[in-house]
Amino acid sequence: MRRACILGCAGETLSRREAAFFREADPWGFILFGRNVRDPEQVLALTDSLRETVGWHAPILVDQEGGRVQRLRAPHWRRWAPPLEHMSRAKDPIGAMWLRARLMAHELHAVGIDVNCAPTADVARPETHHFLRNRCYGTDPETVTKAARATAEGLMAGGVLPVMKHMPGHGRAQDDSHHDLPIVTAGKAALEEDFAPFRALNDLPMGMTAHIEYTALGDRPATQDPALIWLIREEIGFDGLLMTDDISMEALGGTVAERASLSIEAGCDVVLHCNGDMPEMVGCVQAAGELTQAAARRAEAALERRHLPELADPEALAFELSELDGNLHG
Repeated sequence: MRRACILGCAGETLSRREAAFFREADPWGFILFGRNVRDPEQVLALTDSLRETVGWHAPILVDQEGGRVQRLRAPHWRRWAPPLEHMSRAKDPIGAMWLRARLMAHELHAVGIDVNCAPTADVARPETHHFLRNRCYGTDPETVTKAARATAEGLMAGGVLPVMKHMPGHGRAQDDSHHDLPIVTAGKAALEEDFAPFRALNDLPMGMTAHIEYTALGDRPATQDPALIWLIREEIGFDGLLMTDDISMEALGGTVAERASLSIEAGCDVVLHCNGDMPEMVGCVQAAGELTQAAARRAEAALERRHLPELADPEALAFELSELDGNLHG
């Protein structure tokens, strides 16, 4: 049984040490960051190498949202505006989100990437921390739901699986979870607005947790709180593969191994570790253990929705998008 983790690597090529470690560790998947990206030929060689180490067509993830969170950048890939900005300017915002996602998928799939950590289904609010706010699609649940659905469907049409985030809702956080643990004090009734997009999108294949403590619901970060994982599963109704947000983020306390163990014990299916640090990855793999039977079922169901891209002319799609939104990408 494969290990319940998704891992990063250090650079643009795999070292012998990394290849040997991944072969032995057998993680469920991999994730790429800007440090791993130079040009299309190099990225394709890297994704091929990663899959070769584990001996199967393992999922390879990336964060390609647009704006600041875009790992594949110009001049080799299109430049995208932040989602909230794009939504505010487009003549047909929902249509634009589908076209944008379909074009992103075309570029990702061409270099061997078949999972995108998008859409961000969090509802933006005046208090939303700036690290997240312009990554959202809107300020009300209905708009967010429609745009996130269009994004997910555009990605899947291009052969790329979506990961909706950050469950059960990150929009009320006033701190950056990369550095601190956000504490949200809103009551359960108010939080229902945050849950609404995720409930409407609960049929998507993959989701990602939020490193946030909701005082009305529990006393731990959602990633490590069995009560919040139960809420995601039972009240929101999500039965897809549930991965943690990056456990190397400092919202979580303790060692990386402790973070991984608590996340799996709480009910997450897979632990996401992104920074490529070898000693941390060793601890993560050991603590995460093998996929549980339930996690393996969800993982298999998610990958069954992977398919080759539907036929499309990317230049025609790009022209259609330009008609909707002007010069917001290049």
